[in-house]
Amino acid sequence: MQSNSNQETTFGNLLKHWRKQRNFSQLDLALASDVSQRHISFLESGRANPSQEMILQLASVLDIPLREQNIMLTTAGFAPIYSESDLSSPEFEPIRKALDFILLSQTHSPVLVMDRYWNLIQSNRVAQQLMFWLINSEDLQNRFYIDGEINLMRLMLHPQGLKPFVVNWQEIVSHLIKRVYREALANDSSEKPMQLYQELLTYPDVPQLWKHSHSHTWQLPLLTVKFAKNGLNFNFFSTIATLGTPHDIMLQELRIETLFPADEVTQKNLTKLN
Repeated sequence: MQSNSNQETTFGNLLKHWRKQRNFSQLDLALASDVSQRHISFLESGRANPSQEMILQLASVLDIPLREQNIMLTTAGFAPIYSESDLSSPEFEPIRKALDFILLSQTHSPVLVMDRYWNLIQSNRVAQQLMFWLINSEDLQNRFYIDGEINLMRLMLHPQGLKPFVVNWQEIVSHLIKRVYREALANDSSEKPMQLYQELLTYPDVPQLWKHSHSHTWQLPLLTVKFAKNGLNFNFFSTIATLGTPHDIMLQELRIETLFPADEVTQKNLTKLN
């Protein structure tokens, strides 16, 4: 698999890439953005140069991430307009308070805050209890802290990570590896997603599961992850939330995943981890 970064990076190529990612024809994009199809064609071929307003207009219709919008602007000769700040910046104090509130308010469900590479940023007490119960804290530190971060995809797929404790590991991994691949293909600004995908493919059993589908075995409308260890069983379904109307790249890429108990047994067993 080759990264998009290996292709020639021009505004026309980027526009065509995102149009296809969103399953838009040139006519679809022209109608949705109130621009002539001829002009869309000229922009993609390089026969016409876009204005900054045109770039932002098309990016809005195609729902292009802020990070990628900056790249489109720079390839067209404009300065990037979206910042990428650090969560510790003083102006983000209200955001930090909101995240703390979310983490603290979920007293019966694990909550994980991740960046776009699936690196763990924050977690609540329930998530920490579950993680340290499944994996010894020393093993977690020695094997999975890389550059000061834990990558949750590595943790889930690695044979010395959560794999031994996930009852439906094959089903979960078949779903996760496809998601990592889709995100890697959609990314133009960094090789990290593709590098992560290629690393995950080196783990035992993962390449075979890439092409495998378990959809015919689903019993519930939501895919659940099932943990088991020392006679205790946990069955969770997850929701992933993002921050609304962000104007900062880092904020747009934050993911807040909550693992909700899918049955009463899980609810009861969570209390035994205290």
